[in-house]
Amino acid sequence: SNSYYFRLESLLSMLVSITVWLTLLFVFTIVPAVLGVSIGIRRLYLTTLLKIFEWATLRMEMEAKEKNQQLYKPYSSGIIVKEPPLSLQQGIQELRGSASCLHSEPEFEMADIFYFCRRGVESIVDDEVTKRFSAQELETWNLLTRSHYNFRHISLRLTVLWGLGVLIRYGILLPLRVTLAATGISLILVLTTLVGFLPSREFFLTEKVHVMCYRICVRSLTAMITYHNRENKPKNGGICVANHTTPIDVIILANDGCYSLIGQAHRGLLGMVQRAMVKSSPHIWFDRSEVKDRHLVAKRLSDHVADKTKQPILIFPEGTCINNTSVMMFKKGSFEIGCTVYPVAIKYDPLFGDAFWNSSKFGMVNYLLRMMSSWAIVCSVWYLPPMNREEGEDAVQFANRVKAAIAAQGGLVDLIWDGGLKRAKVKDAFKEEQQKLYSKVLVDTSR
Repeated sequence: SNSYYFRLESLLSMLVSITVWLTLLFVFTIVPAVLGVSIGIRRLYLTTLLKIFEWATLRMEMEAKEKNQQLYKPYSSGIIVKEPPLSLQQGIQELRGSASCLHSEPEFEMADIFYFCRRGVESIVDDEVTKRFSAQELETWNLLTRSHYNFRHISLRLTVLWGLGVLIRYGILLPLRVTLAATGISLILVLTTLVGFLPSREFFLTEKVHVMCYRICVRSLTAMITYHNRENKPKNGGICVANHTTPIDVIILANDGCYSLIGQAHRGLLGMVQRAMVKSSPHIWFDRSEVKDRHLVAKRLSDHVADKTKQPILIFPEGTCINNTSVMMFKKGSFEIGCTVYPVAIKYDPLFGDAFWNSSKFGMVNYLLRMMSSWAIVCSVWYLPPMNREEGEDAVQFANRVKAAIAAQGGLVDLIWDGGLKRAKVKDAFKEEQQKLYSKVLVDTSR
């Protein structure tokens, strides 16, 4: 009898705890997300974190000074300070000296080798491509273990503070965020399916459903997003292009407006979400066999943007995730359509959590776990003025112009390299281009 009452009491206590947890979650998170308002909890949370980081930094510096230890490793932004790069012709002529002017016929000189050796060593030491596919290293510690610096071992107080942070992140924040994420995904599945059953899909209702669900998903990451220049937000019948750091770029932008997505059709949970979304909104999903058919993709894009009642298409032309320090080559496909392009720049603050998805190192589930166990996701989004293809401008030039505008606004490095180098080897065309340049130098020096 006593054991029965004990089990009943335990069950009631558990039910009360779950009820209180869900009630607090509903009142302080889901309701504000539905209404599109903020009650200031996240801002207060981030302000408190900043003060803790500042205190921890001062404490580390004091402890390191007392112990005569080097607190920070020599830090580099990843770019070697070197002389302005010379052109191939200038570099060859500098090595040859004035004697090269005496040759009447183009010929190879042994000194030419040293130019290519120097450039090769510089590229190995300061590779501006592959370092874009690894996470940024912070100079200061944000109480996360995702750092090469053993800051938490400086003193007992810092170790205790780090341990307390682990308990808060994994014991409180992670369960809360998983609950919110599950709520947001469930609502997407249910509500978009219900909207799809309506006789006519009302755009207003569709937009409200999507934005509400994405706002809940954003809160599952404790994301603080600042949107700039909202008057330039993408409009129907256009294409929105943005730099790509993480899969959550989608919900970061969809938190502020409704977009049509384009991508490969998947199976499993993601496939269920895709099928539910397309019932209420005109998204474009391709089968695996169709993805490489450029003409089919272009036709589907053209048909979509030709209908001014359909939402703007959201595209990430880089085709892969870059670590939010630079923008790499934009694929030209989305710039061949001939419609208005709405550039968007996204810049994340790595102090509270690194949003970059290193897909070669972490799977999607592992990555999302890291995101939900970070302190927060803080970023800024800039809507740039709409851009159109100019007369005499081809798709590649247009793509480069849009990329340059995004890089300038987001404070990112504008690179010409293809993000596909993340997994593929350098194309022979790049090697042949350098060979042609050297051949041209040989011919020019003979004149």
